[in-house]
Amino acid sequence: MNDFVIPAPPVPTIPTTDGGLYPVRRVYCIGRNFAAHAVEMGHDPDREPPFFFQKNPDNLDASGTFPYPPHSQDVHHEVELLVALKSGGSDIPVRHALDHVWGYGVALDMTRRDLQGEAKKAGRPWEIGKAFERSGPVGPLMPVAQAGHPDQGRIELRVNDDLAQEGDLNQMIWKVPEMISYLSKYFELAAGDVIMAGTPAGVGPVRRGDRMRASIEGLGDLAVSVT
Repeated sequence: MNDFVIPAPPVPTIPTTDGGLYPVRRVYCIGRNFAAHAVEMGHDPDREPPFFFQKNPDNLDASGTFPYPPHSQDVHHEVELLVALKSGGSDIPVRHALDHVWGYGVALDMTRRDLQGEAKKAGRPWEIGKAFERSGPVGPLMPVAQAGHPDQGRIELRVNDDLAQEGDLNQMIWKVPEMISYLSKYFELAAGDVIMAGTPAGVGPVRRGDRMRASIEGLGDLAVSVT
């Protein structure tokens, strides 16, 4: 007997620029992957081994709205490149890593900074600050055939038309092939896995009524309203 004992939850998806839907399996997020952001968060920007945390697949949201979450008075924006895999495996060599990429998009890693800070001080996991409902606004994914493999290009975020974050993808400490290869040493990657590739300096708070516009050169814009 293979019947589900409760209704099966829907598969989380991200729309694509070619009109399809990309099913999400797992969400890996790299921390402090831009040197200037590492400095603003009080850390040494030297190239130390990367570290990752996770969001839940259904945290990703393409609705264009971000509901201000409960139990926080300090929610921050973080604009990021999103990498979507079409295949995976274990111990993937750096030189073959990009063969596993389906496409790229623009995303936001919204963070309950006050709750994250409390977790850090207590030596606890970050999920309460990172993996809450609709904490990952995303734009449409662009396939590699259209986007190529962007390793440079402007990345920025504007809040109410004011520039808040800016940088270039070439400033990432760990590049996309390295991230894929590193993760595959500890996890068996697979189709449907996405990687949020880190944020440049300038993270800061948002308020209800704010309008965010994230963009990455060659990948378009993501407009999100805070409600």
